[in-house]
Amino acid sequence: MLKEFKEFAMKGNLIDMAVGFVMGGAFATVVTAFIQGVFLPLLAPIMGGIDLSEIAYTISPAEVNAAGEVVKEAAVVELGNFIAAVISFIIVAFVMFLIVKGMNRMKKKEEAAPSAPPRQEVLLEEIRNLLAKQS
Repeated sequence: MLKEFKEFAMKGNLIDMAVGFVMGGAFATVVTAFIQGVFLPLLAPIMGGIDLSEIAYTISPAEVNAAGEVVKEAAVVELGNFIAAVISFIIVAFVMFLIVKGMNRMKKKEEAAPSAPPRQEVLLEEIRNLLAKQS
């Protein structure tokens, strides 16, 4: 069983896929940092000073006791973070699309296997072979 697992794990496609996952994760981290640190701050002045990361909807406010301690946390939907995540996803998906498209273009087009000759030619060859045997 260990031998079979080793053969499975060392197949080229599996290693390539693992490298792709690591590279994709690293790329996604870079894109997220770009969105949060560069893109959204540049977008804020265009949107009239609205910072997307601050856009949130409070469903229920936090409950505080007499001592000022939070008894129940607020239920908040962070729409800005969701919008930033969607923008990051779109950028990562587009770049991955371009990479796959480029890789497919770089692959050599496999030559199509020659098609079978028409039935008439096959019959003519058989007739020729029979005539050659008779003479």
